[in-house]
Amino acid sequence: MSAVSDPCARIFLLSHMRACTSLAGHILGSHPQINGYYEMHLGYEEPAALDRQLEVFRQGDALKPGSRYLFDKLLHNDYPLRPERLGLADIKILVVLAEPAHTIRSIVHLFRQKPEPDLYASPVAAANYYVERVRALAEFCCTTGWPYCYFDAELWQRAPERLLPRLTAWLELDAPLSERYAVFSRTGTARRGDTSARMGSGRIDRTRSDYSQIEVPQEALEAAQAAYRECRERIVAGAADSVIL
Repeated sequence: MSAVSDPCARIFLLSHMRACTSLAGHILGSHPQINGYYEMHLGYEEPAALDRQLEVFRQGDALKPGSRYLFDKLLHNDYPLRPERLGLADIKILVVLAEPAHTIRSIVHLFRQKPEPDLYASPVAAANYYVERVRALAEFCCTTGWPYCYFDAELWQRAPERLLPRLTAWLELDAPLSERYAVFSRTGTARRGDTSARMGSGRIDRTRSDYSQIEVPQEALEAAQAAYRECRERIVAGAADSVIL
């Protein structure tokens, strides 16, 4: 398989909403060896899914000459990954969690800005999504035979100088990943990732947004915190490599 027609390898980032995954996609997708930077809303359970992924990518972008990877991120349980069914030997899997309190408030903030009412504008619904998603990620990690690298999402802002060299090594890239990134044709567009203005800056913004005014019921928050602690422990235990706070 030629890199001119289709990269011979894939990078899949498995996470949940509001875990700095748009930033991750832009930093990865800015590397000369990596194509793709946004969420394609695809599941990967059979080889034809790889063709669909390439078709979606080519609707708005061209493959970089001599590139190796095609990237996608999976943030919802509706889009499963079954790497053993894809018939592709070279797959790199990244698994990412963010702590629940800030994440849930960030989800609510995002969906309350939408013009039409949305399920995830409810703190309870956002917390339920978070719990279901981190449990599904833990189940994937405990049952897959595929090696994966885990890292805490907060590292993007708190310690990228630690994270980026480890990701460069895990992905076997021939040049280091950078805190600076390109702004692409679909940067900031709906359903493709973070739509905030900060994505257009072209570099990691280490300031953390404040969503403390959003109240999450204590019972829902405690359930999410318990799921995070349990699932993160299981995921880290099974990781081939991990970078944690």
